[in-house]
Amino acid sequence: MILFPAIDLKNGQCVRLEQGDMARATVFNLDPAAQAQSFAAQGFQYLHVVDLDGAFAGKPMNAQAVEAMLKVVKMPVQLGGGIRDLKTIEAWLSKGIARVIIGTAAVRDPALVKEAAKTFPGRVAVGLDARDGNVAVEGWAESSQVTALDIAQRFEDAGVAAIIFTDIARDGLLKGINWDATIALAEAISIPVIASGGLASIEDVKTLLSPRANKLEGAIAGRALYDGRLDPTEALALIGAAKAA
Repeated sequence: MILFPAIDLKNGQCVRLEQGDMARATVFNLDPAAQAQSFAAQGFQYLHVVDLDGAFAGKPMNAQAVEAMLKVVKMPVQLGGGIRDLKTIEAWLSKGIARVIIGTAAVRDPALVKEAAKTFPGRVAVGLDARDGNVAVEGWAESSQVTALDIAQRFEDAGVAAIIFTDIARDGLLKGINWDATIALAEAISIPVIASGGLASIEDVKTLLSPRANKLEGAIAGRALYDGRLDPTEALALIGAAKAA
């Protein structure tokens, strides 16, 4: 079970959004590399990074900040935002990203995901961000007519490493993860699922470690870590104890 601390990048800064709205961004650190080092020092094992500007632009926009993070941390980094073609995927993986997250292109160009997952086994994840059950694309600016399950099922035999499922309505609002929808998705597919959107407190970590969530690979924590509602030492100790048991 992995707890992924999140670094969302906007204009080269580390921010958190509310419900994916770029106009509702709070800057938490002007130096993303320093933030990544801080998470590493706290004992996190894996970093989740999103290029928010890239998600809207359809191409990487915060490459400098990402590369700066890769230089200062040894832990694996998964990256999403603006990754829409094989060339971009290849470029990021060659620079040291452990796995890329494909979001919009997973809806618009499923063949790309399948080709990438085959070419780079274990290094391609799919990000499914749902609003009222349907997947949103283009940095969450547009809603599609397909559900997260519809899309996840397309990739059942493609070799996708993980599905990152976010409930947009909860993201950045500290309302708690939508466990029912996330666990239902995990139980309906064989691909590992990572919970995202709204992780609020140590209670969410306890739910993540409960038997009902045993099909999940982990969860992403953002704002709760930044504003002190989630104590990283306590959270990681709980996860460590669960693994030891």
